[in-house]
Amino acid sequence: MEITEKVAYLKGLAEGMELDTDKKIGKLLAAVIDTLDDIALELEDLRDQQAELADGLDAVSDDLEDVENVVFDEYDDDGEDGCECLCGEEDEDEACYATTCPTCEETIYFDESILEDGQVLCPNCGEKLEFDLDSLEEDEEDEDEEDGEF
Repeated sequence: MEITEKVAYLKGLAEGMELDTDKKIGKLLAAVIDTLDDIALELEDLRDQQAELADGLDAVSDDLEDVENVVFDEYDDDGEDGCECLCGEEDEDEACYATTCPTCEETIYFDESILEDGQVLCPNCGEKLEFDLDSLEEDEEDEDEEDGEF
């Protein structure tokens, strides 16, 4: 049973009891029932407005999703992979490297000049990532020795 129905039931009970609204207690009960009726109607209006807002929000969300699809599909059609590359001007001959930031777990792309610097700042969280290239050079020397090259 809705609140408005409950208030209507109370009104019916008061009329059925033939409340004397000329006496103090009758006036009080009639005023309380009228106030409850006003509150119930106001609450019903608020619920209707909330439902209307929710429907509007759903429509906006759907429209935004359509816009995102158009924008990001066009971006992907340009051959971009959506990464934020620190390589500067893209040179097809220059290698681009990638690593994952241990703090924010985002993939970071950079070129050989940043790799030679031995460190990079994560553009997402600002974490300083350092690279130890000495171990890579040792691995390359070991592989060369195994192949018979010095």
